[in-house]
Amino acid sequence: MNDESQAKVAQLQIAAADRQRTTVSVKLIFLTVTLVALGAIVFWKPWQKEGRRTLNGQGGTVAAADEAAAGNSLPATNAGASPVAVPSADNPVVLTVSGYIINRERIEISPRFMGLVKWIGVKKGDAVTNDQVVVLLDDAEYQAQLHQAEGRLINARVAVSKAELDYDRIQQLAKTQTASKQNEDDARLQLDAARAALRETEGVAELARTYVDWCTIRSPILGVVVEKLVNPNELVMPQSFGGARGPSTALIAVADPKDLQVEIDVNEADLAKISLDQKCRVSPEAYPDKIYSGAVVEIAPEANRAKGTLQIKVQIHEPDHFLTPELSAKVEFLKRD
Repeated sequence: MNDESQAKVAQLQIAAADRQRTTVSVKLIFLTVTLVALGAIVFWKPWQKEGRRTLNGQGGTVAAADEAAAGNSLPATNAGASPVAVPSADNPVVLTVSGYIINRERIEISPRFMGLVKWIGVKKGDAVTNDQVVVLLDDAEYQAQLHQAEGRLINARVAVSKAELDYDRIQQLAKTQTASKQNEDDARLQLDAARAALRETEGVAELARTYVDWCTIRSPILGVVVEKLVNPNELVMPQSFGGARGPSTALIAVADPKDLQVEIDVNEADLAKISLDQKCRVSPEAYPDKIYSGAVVEIAPEANRAKGTLQIKVQIHEPDHFLTPELSAKVEFLKRD
């Protein structure tokens, strides 16, 4: 081989130092890939456990391994079912449902006949007592009818007195054969007719007095005015004539603030947990720190097919001013004894 060929071969050869650097680079790449793979495995293991975490029935979570160690601490449930709280000595609640606070008895006072409001003595929020006068209707027409009836009543009484005198006189004459038997019968019939007319007139007068009395509207219960529907000089009429309730068919609405209930709709799947007279705890959503005792007093006899629910009413024991009707409240049904 000549000198020129040897020079070209020498140029194509790789230096020993360069071959060492290449080997180191390959090893470094292999080590990096290995570390990445190990890191992925390490991070993958906790993620698998995290995906298998389940509710522990107390608002927290527990991993699958912890769940197996817990044994029988959690109730067995069907696959896919939501865990439920199990009542115990420390936690006697079997069911918690939200509802709305209502008045057990809300009365809308309506007039018995069409009339004009002359005076109204209460406003929304006023306390009223039983038989307290709250509204006066214009009674001028009925007062006039009463005066007419009373005048006719006086005339009827006079007619009865005259008929009695005539009958007594005819009876005396009949004893001496001065008056005939027919005259005596006629006098007796006239007396009966006068007495009948008197009774009819008394009924007319009593009706007139009733209408006058109905012009004075009184509260039927001890409670609070929860709604005022009319003002003076407004025309009102009975609800049966006016159809749907409105300002022209009712005067005021009254309710007892110390007689409150919670109205709730319970899912049919939870009905087995509820019974009449079952004790409950009631807490208004506006004041969650306030807790009141209660009991189930009404279970509706018919369910709502569309909702799949049944209406339940819980009577609240010793309510106070923190409980406002139509606001929401939470009801906890306690374990039955």
